[in-house]
Amino acid sequence: MSGRNFQKHLRSLRRITLALFIVYLLYGLMITFFQRSMLFPRHYAQPLPNPGYGVAGIEKTYVESPQGKVEGWFLPGEGTGARPTVILAHGNGELIDYWPHEMEPYRKMGFNVLLPEYRGYGRSAGDPSQDAITEDFIKFYDWLVQREDVDKDRIVFHGRSLGGGAVGQLLLHRPAKAIILQSTFTSVSSFASQFFLPAFLVSDPFDTLSVVEEQKIPVLVMHGTHDSVVPFHHAQKLAAATGGRLISYDCDHNDFPPDSKVYWKDISDFLETID
Repeated sequence: MSGRNFQKHLRSLRRITLALFIVYLLYGLMITFFQRSMLFPRHYAQPLPNPGYGVAGIEKTYVESPQGKVEGWFLPGEGTGARPTVILAHGNGELIDYWPHEMEPYRKMGFNVLLPEYRGYGRSAGDPSQDAITEDFIKFYDWLVQREDVDKDRIVFHGRSLGGGAVGQLLLHRPAKAIILQSTFTSVSSFASQFFLPAFLVSDPFDTLSVVEEQKIPVLVMHGTHDSVVPFHHAQKLAAATGGRLISYDCDHNDFPPDSKVYWKDISDFLETID
């Protein structure tokens, strides 16, 4: 190849490289800009017409955020006196509206249940983010432990999917007797490579793994072996890092659990070991 042809090919290669770089940069900017819409698809979660209707003993409460009021529901457990309490954080495409009836087994076990909403979800004001959710959850927690019917030394965190990240962040600031991670990721940042992006561009990393590694409390990890949203290896890493118990189920992400009786028996057995 002559020197002239070589220079011509070199210029073409530079133009192609520059074009690819610009495409990648635009792609990265687009994903970065829309990442919270992807992580928090709140507009797809529609509030129920009569939220909380027919739920025995439900108490609706609110915490004040810089963006307005954020809703939470308290469901008293069976029994009297100060009782253990579960703080349940739902998935990113759900609302607290969907969970009261699902939480009945906890209540029958004598556990109160607190369902804090995410900022910007349902009837709650504002926009969701890791910092916003953590700030609001801390306020809900502090409200909770002031109640006479709550045993502040027996509070269990339970998070489903994104909710595992939410209660994980709460664990950095407030104590728990134990934590249940259901269909939960090690971190949001761990998914960055799937989009061919560096992890530092993730605005809301929800690094659950690093949190539970540091906290010396009982951990129960529950996960579907066919989970196509949060692959099963996330659960294996969480359990290995904490020495926690890993229970696998023959299901995907959104059909979890496949057998509710087995699921609640597993939770009951775990809670008996920490009481």
